[in-house]
Parts: sequence; structure tokens; C-alpha cells
Amino acid sequence: MTQRIWHWILFLALAGMFTTGTAGAESQAEIQEKVVYHVTDSNIARGALNNARNHLDATEGKIRIIFVTHGGGIDFLTQDATDKDGNPYDVAIEKLQNRGVEFRVCNNTLRARKIDSKTLVDGAKIVPSGIAEAARLQSREGFAYIKP
Repeated sequence: MTQRIWHWILFLALAGMFTTGTAGAESQAEIQEKVVYHVTDSNIARGALNNARNHLDATEGKIRIIFVTHGGGIDFLTQDATDKDGNPYDVAIEKLQNRGVEFRVCNNTLRARKIDSKTLVDGAKIVPSGIAEAARLQSREGFAYIKP
């Protein structure tokens, strides 16, 4: 091969490395952390919501937070749910959803407790099993685990 061809091969190889490196760096800059908040008792939901808000603030939004709920932990995700002081949860939930936080509800719990999925707050996603979802996020997607 001529020297000119070798220069082109080298140029293309280097250009490919820089392009790939830059794209990877940008996606890493967007999301620095992935965290699952595991809620099994709605009595701690207000604190967990506040923790998530503070977590978002501390990381300047460069984090992905997913709440996984089951058992008594789903109650705060029902319409018109309030905390022990009578304050509704829906405003805090909506604000967090607007910042990218996801809320997942265990279908096993819904069935066992005979709760109609239509009573859940807008945007809550039903998953087959809350326990399985929390485990999947940790083991397969690399989420850190927080149990408030």
C-alpha cells in the first residue's frame, strides 16, 4: 500500500475513536447515577419523596431515580392519598415525575389487596412483582439500592 492510503486508514481510525469517545462521554455526563428507592411502607413515603428531591438537587438532575413499591408501600401512590398530617402526596409526586422520577407499583400487591389500578396516580407504572423489579434494576441495570 502506498503511504497515502496508510495515512487515510490512520486518519479514519483516529476519527472513529474520537467520535465514539465523545458520544460515550456525553451520555455519562447526563446520567451519573441510577438509584432505586424501595418503598414497602407508605408511612415513610413523605421522607422518601423529600430524599429523592434532595438527591436530584445534589446531583443537579444527573441521576435516574425509580421508586419501586409493594405491600403497604403502594398506598401513597393512590389518588387522594395523604400523609399523617393530611397533606396530599400527588403534588410532590407530580413534581418529581416532571424531573424524570419514575414510580412503579407491584401488580401482585394490587391483586392481593383487590386495588383497582385506575385508582393509582397518573404516570405510575404497574410491574408484575415489586421485589422482582427491585432485584432486576440492581442486578441487570446497575441501580444502587436505597431503602428509606
